[in-house]
Amino acid sequence: QVQLVESGGGSVQAGGSLRLSCAASGRNFNSHFMGWFRQSPGKEREFVAAITWNGDSTYYADSVKGRFTISRDNAAKTVRLQMSAMKSEDTAVYYCAAAYPPPYGNRYSSRLAYDSWGQGTQVTVTS
Repeated sequence: QVQLVESGGGSVQAGGSLRLSCAASGRNFNSHFMGWFRQSPGKEREFVAAITWNGDSTYYADSVKGRFTISRDNAAKTVRLQMSAMKSEDTAVYYCAAAYPPPYGNRYSSRLAYDSWGQGTQVTVTS
């Protein structure tokens, strides 16, 4: 397993941008499939984006496609989520997650496929 710490959350106006970072520690980060999830009050934790171990493939929820970009730097053991054109419905606590072995098929969107989680960082979009 890896240990994950998110940062970069805060308050942003609608239409603005924010970048989240997830710093990993522990062994074999480079082998892990990484994802971002978010959770709003009273709602289930939902999938946002994911990236393969080498960054060759990325996956997005329909609600963020074209606005959010996930990336990773294996040398720095960091995963980032660049968020643009933000909307009030993006307000949530955002969580970084790691999975090994990689999720099968489209299970990357299920929180059950991930075995390590960060503590979360709050993102608030104001209108």
